[in-house]
Amino acid sequence: MLARAAAAAYTAPAMKKTTGTDRSTVDKWRPATRAVRAGTWRSEQGETSEALFLTSGYSYDDAETVAARFAGEQTGMQYSRFRNPTVQMLEQRIAAMEGAEACLVQASGMAAMTSSLLCMLSAGDHLVAARAAFGSCRWILDNVLSRFGITHTVVDGTDNAAWEAAIQPNTKAFFFETPANPTMDLVDLEFVCGLARSKGIVSVVDNAFATPVLQRPLEFGADVVAYSATKLMDGQGRVMAGAVCGSAQWINEVLSPFQRNTGPICAPFNAWVVLKGLETLDIRARRQSESALGVARFIEERGLRVLHPWLPSHPQHNLAHKQMDAAGPIFAFEVPGGRQQAMAVCNACELIDISNNIGDAKSLICHPATTTHHNMGAEGRAAAGVGEGMLRLNVGLEHPLDLIDDLTQAFDRAGV
Repeated sequence: MLARAAAAAYTAPAMKKTTGTDRSTVDKWRPATRAVRAGTWRSEQGETSEALFLTSGYSYDDAETVAARFAGEQTGMQYSRFRNPTVQMLEQRIAAMEGAEACLVQASGMAAMTSSLLCMLSAGDHLVAARAAFGSCRWILDNVLSRFGITHTVVDGTDNAAWEAAIQPNTKAFFFETPANPTMDLVDLEFVCGLARSKGIVSVVDNAFATPVLQRPLEFGADVVAYSATKLMDGQGRVMAGAVCGSAQWINEVLSPFQRNTGPICAPFNAWVVLKGLETLDIRARRQSESALGVARFIEERGLRVLHPWLPSHPQHNLAHKQMDAAGPIFAFEVPGGRQQAMAVCNACELIDISNNIGDAKSLICHPATTTHHNMGAEGRAAAGVGEGMLRLNVGLEHPLDLIDDLTQAFDRAGV
């Protein structure tokens, strides 16, 4: 009887279905827990897996409700180009993992990069960007922003003095990725973001290679952090998605109006897939980082030049340890025989797939000069440090010794 009375007296916490949406609670959790639980909101069905809301619009009990929502007087769903429950769960989870006040997710990584710049730059503004960058990001700078009267200066991102020297009276933003694709150049987050903030310049950091598991730019003073969630966040090469994190004021007042009216929104299904990917991100990122370092050491011991921030041979090895928890699964190396030999290595791989994607659980290899950085042209690639003999390797979740065996036979067949 006493046990029954005690059980009857106990009332389950009313907040349990919405605990993941309460930042005051979520912020007390450790990062790995946030990756599994943050943002989760359960419907009246009590589902354990996040619900997938495949709907473009919403209905209302009365006309006054919809009017209040469109006027911003009442919270709630309006249209899936503006907000969707599944998408919103992903946004809240990424924001919590990043330590950001807010996040909006987009249809792809390039949608995120483009939106984060176009939402705040206008004709007459100036941008400073790091020279080492993903090919499509450079294309946006060279071919899109210039069409709208936005100028830019490209600098060696590893040179702190170059950032300060490039500032003009109309400079509104710094834009860079660290580590950079594919050269693995690092930008000193604390210095460059601090410089930007002291000058009233918005710093936008592409953190796709590291994710918030391995690097959190906001902790070093960054204003905006952008992602291709297609990569490690999904982690299994399934869907396209992007994300932009920042202060609630910047997200709500600068990015949100641009996004809701131009439409680069993430599809609910893609958001749901990325939510599932985030549940294992912490263990995947750390395991793949460990394996990548082992493979990188093997390649370096073979006598090849390897660009991996966790190797002592990397010129920014100390900086990597200062601002990263691990270097991630991606690195580059160079073969002496140029394009022909690089392609021969790719073709000789039996286990490792040839693909221009990264962040996958499967190991992937590609030749950046003819894929991800092809549109930069020979001169642009040379300036960015992308040589004809460079190969980029994404180390997956296979046993690293099997990858080393595959690379050994590939190098032998290619004459490396």
